[in-house]
Amino acid sequence: MSKFLKIAFFFFIGILLIWWSLHQIPPQEWEKFTTALKTTKYWIIFPVLLILGFSHFLRALRWRLIMEPLGYKPSIMNTFLAVLIGYLANLAVPRLGEVLKCTLLSKYEKVPAEKIVGTIVAERAFDVLSLGIVFILALTLQFSVIASGWHQLRMQSAHNPAAQNNHYFLYIAISFIVTAVILLFIFKNKLQKTIASIKHILLGIWEGVISATKLKQHNLFFLYSFGIWFMYLLATYIGLMGTVGTTSSFATAISCLAYASIGMIITPGGIGAYAYLMAKVLELNGVEYTLGLANGTVQWFAQFLIIIVLGGISLIVLPIINKQDK
Repeated sequence: MSKFLKIAFFFFIGILLIWWSLHQIPPQEWEKFTTALKTTKYWIIFPVLLILGFSHFLRALRWRLIMEPLGYKPSIMNTFLAVLIGYLANLAVPRLGEVLKCTLLSKYEKVPAEKIVGTIVAERAFDVLSLGIVFILALTLQFSVIASGWHQLRMQSAHNPAAQNNHYFLYIAISFIVTAVILLFIFKNKLQKTIASIKHILLGIWEGVISATKLKQHNLFFLYSFGIWFMYLLATYIGLMGTVGTTSSFATAISCLAYASIGMIITPGGIGAYAYLMAKVLELNGVEYTLGLANGTVQWFAQFLIIIVLGGISLIVLPIINKQDK
């Protein structure tokens, strides 16, 4: 019940943000929004697919590198396919993919799942650090733009009654959070019955986390990490060329990547939040909100489609190639 409530809550937030984003478009701008979608250069999805596919491959290589200090060296193909299937699972249930790819690798490579879950924790910690660096770059390169946007937001909240009313959705979200927390406490399992198994799992996870400090090839680890985020940036930059009027600089693309990444975190698959935050960043950079929302929608859909295609193929291929190996 608690898992269902958490998933339902964040999915609801995503739907609410879609509704919110579309209602920010004035009625007279709707034609411009639909025209931007109709005239999108959809062929751009192909190079973005290759770029993001390569970033996922680099992520698989980095994950494999973290597992080496534990004494495990799974095949590159199995690791790559497990990563793609993990992304596919995350579209349905947030964070399910992190567990699923560990269990898949445990099944086909005979490695303890609880230990490689620890390596995922280490990976995510470094991703948070990397995202922080992206934010610092965005603030450095576009400080005046972001400061101006923050000032506008404060002024609107202080002097515009309509803007104040727009905060109702935030109050609703807070109410849902409080309700979800209360329900989680009501339906939580008795932990006393599972202390032994939890301890075993946590010890394995801790061992996996510690493995990140025992890397034999630190330079390669940082190279993979840089490559992953550079591919994200490149995909965002190229994606901005997909709609008329949204082609922008690398500095703008860095800001878009920083804030859109937050959107990918707060809602399942970034639904609603990704396009909205992308549109607001582009608006601060002189792009009309309507066009920015159209571009953000197209970029989100491209990433969604890529995961569906690559993840679906991986789901079919993984058991086939391992059956052939046996």
